[in-house]
Amino acid sequence: MNNHPLPRTMAGVLLTGHGGLDKLQYRHDLAVPQPGANEVLIRVGAAAINNTDINTRIGWYSKGVTGDTNQGAASGFDTVNDEDASWSGTPLAFPRIQGADCCGDIVAVGAQVGDERLGERVLVRAMQASLTGNSDYHCITYGSECNGGFAQYAIVRASEAFAVNSSLGDAELASFPCAYSTAENMLDRAGLQGGERVLITGASGGVGSAAVQLAKRRGAHVIAVCGADKCADIRALGADQVISRGENLLKVLGHDSVQVVVDLVAGPQWPQLCELLCRGGRYAVAGAIAGPMVELDVRTLYLKDLSFFGSTWQPRRVFENLIGYIERGEIRPLVAKTYPLDHIVQAQEDFMAKKFIGKLVLIPPQGKPG
Repeated sequence: MNNHPLPRTMAGVLLTGHGGLDKLQYRHDLAVPQPGANEVLIRVGAAAINNTDINTRIGWYSKGVTGDTNQGAASGFDTVNDEDASWSGTPLAFPRIQGADCCGDIVAVGAQVGDERLGERVLVRAMQASLTGNSDYHCITYGSECNGGFAQYAIVRASEAFAVNSSLGDAELASFPCAYSTAENMLDRAGLQGGERVLITGASGGVGSAAVQLAKRRGAHVIAVCGADKCADIRALGADQVISRGENLLKVLGHDSVQVVVDLVAGPQWPQLCELLCRGGRYAVAGAIAGPMVELDVRTLYLKDLSFFGSTWQPRRVFENLIGYIERGEIRPLVAKTYPLDHIVQAQEDFMAKKFIGKLVLIPPQGKPG
């Protein structure tokens, strides 16, 4: 059911295959999707850009790719194997509407969803329960295994659309789901406690800047690594110490100097992270933008009793907690710039240039194409 007449067609962006920016097609003749029995239809107010959008487009998750994201961000990689080029390791179905971050209003509901949800303002959980059940460590990403928010309208399972009561604008709210839930999940997985020292790499990006705020919220001593031109801004977010990217971390901090590392970068400097961790230290990772291939001295891992946490699947409580943080004003959005949806290529080019802090957000047209 719906509470106002809906158009038959909508504007949106189709990803037509793995590759360069030319694989993004802005269209204004896409059919407005119809919600299934347990689904809702959202009129999208805003949808933010994430690394996973770029990585999925270029096929970076394929084992045939060993370079950093930016090496193929504009034109893709020749070594991609389509069979394992999604984050889940299973082939993507094209065309696909991407967009893991989505904020909007529910305008129609399926037969098994109550009408009281009509008009509800919602955030969509980016990392969702598997379509085949709620088993641990099985999940899908919104805009990857199903269509996402880079369109005027989007459908989602009702259980994955979370009501949010906030005075923030759509663009501000759309900056939260993917980055902040990823960051919160890493801190949750590593069990970060108040008073502990945590090192956060890639601290000026969406997930990194979220991790700075969320770690401070837990009362941790935050050490952030970012580009030299962004240090002042990251310190203003609450970081207790900021180190310029490229500096020798061991010389600055010393061996065994932190309890937790939150890593989004990997790359050549990765071996230093294990040396920074104290005995019994914990390492959590959810990205490798500087390159996925690293060198590990296994002796460091076992002699120091380190724990490593890969961080993709998220228990439902992570997003539920995030909604609470937003509604109580315990975290703040960082929107660097907004773009009309049809400027997605420019937005992704700006995203890849990394000259901003926080999130870039796409705004779909609010009219009715047909």
